Amino acid sequence: MNRSTSLRVRLPVFVLVLEVVIIALYAAFVTYDDNANAKFQTNETNPMENSVYRDYPYFADVQVMIFIGFGCLLAFFRFYGFSGMVFNFLTATFSIQWAIVIQGFFQFNYGGKIHLGVINLLYAEFACAVVTYLFWSRAWEDESRSAPGHGFAGDPYLFCDRVGWVTFVLYRPSLNKGHAKEITSYSSDILSVMGTLFLWVFWPSFNSALTIKGDDQHRAILHTFIGLSSSTITAFALSAVFNKRGKLTMADVQNVTLAGGVTVGASVDMMISPVAAYALGVMGCTACFFGYKYLTPFMAQHLRIQDQCGIHNLHGLTGLISSIAGICAIILATEETYGPSMYQIFSHRAPPEGDPKLLELQKLIPGLKPGLGRTGQEQALYQVAAIFSTIAAASVGGLLTGFVMKLSFMASPSDEDCFDDELFFDMPDDFNSVEFKMPMKHEDKEQMSSENTKV
Repeated sequence: MNRSTSLRVRLPVFVLVLEVVIIALYAAFVTYDDNANAKFQTNETNPMENSVYRDYPYFADVQVMIFIGFGCLLAFFRFYGFSGMVFNFLTATFSIQWAIVIQGFFQFNYGGKIHLGVINLLYAEFACAVVTYLFWSRAWEDESRSAPGHGFAGDPYLFCDRVGWVTFVLYRPSLNKGHAKEITSYSSDILSVMGTLFLWVFWPSFNSALTIKGDDQHRAILHTFIGLSSSTITAFALSAVFNKRGKLTMADVQNVTLAGGVTVGASVDMMISPVAAYALGVMGCTACFFGYKYLTPFMAQHLRIQDQCGIHNLHGLTGLISSIAGICAIILATEETYGPSMYQIFSHRAPPEGDPKLLELQKLIPGLKPGLGRTGQEQALYQVAAIFSTIAAASVGGLLTGFVMKLSFMASPSDEDCFDDELFFDMPDDFNSVEFKMPMKHEDKEQMSSENTKV
């Protein structure tokens, strides 16, 4: 291995520093909550009321998405399967440790997906640490505004996309012309679509995990399934129509089919109606498909943004549609449609302390907290502000991360070594049997066929 890209010293030192920091933070700030603390358990405690039975099934579903779903999905490059799956594995594991310090139960795994093929483990770990911090910092700010949508208005998909501005700093002009190993194979595409299937099945758990238990969570699961199903059948239709030979393209199946799960995200627990969820799935799929087809090459050529995984399309465009849909749902929300539960979903719209209406609502919904008495229009403006602040925070964080990534000690691979597992992994003996070969021309195939026939 080239000494400039060797991880022999860099990775152990980096991990050691992270572990020391995590141990210090855990010792100072992390402890058991009431549900995990033995001191608060008595003979009157009902074990089945412990929050673990309510939250862990969703947590487990999200882990399947992150570790298996995204892991397999990112293994679509023929010579970069180890890196796609292992980088995702490592960053997801670290994000759990880091998220416990910052937020708690659920983690946010960025993992450098937008830069697949051109990064190493140091980059992925550092990006994961920065992005997780920025993401949950934005979540706290949005929660203080009571901007709805997973507990925060800054849609996680939109946040993930805007962090991708790091690629502006890490731009590699030579990769615009393609790379010899930036290709897929039959087996890598099958593994990748397996990841898509895992993501498809468990996406409703991701969208509904942080919603209010009961009818809100029920709607979130229902809307996600409807959005996914409509985007899936739309993706197959678009793939066939825009293929010159009228065939399906595996990249569309692997990514565009998931767009519906994103576009319903910001309004997933609201009373938007099943038909709106269906329409959002179609809209998200269409935007994602044309983004892959036209916007990705345009950004690479003219905006210095290289997006190997199509994050801008699957998360950015669809996340923007999702955010706009969420704003519309907030404006249209009325007590006639939601009943008293509207003041749970939009907590700052609840009457303020001392308002007689608050006492009436608390009789119907015990435990309802006083709000600020906002109107639907005022709450929508807070949602807009949260979206713009999310874009700003993610963009600035992405750019700063990119500048750090350009430092020499980060050991970035050269352009020639991109999309190659052999740079960072000891490869098995049969790896040489799948070395890259230029595709055979049609006439060469015919000549070989005729020679075989003669034999």
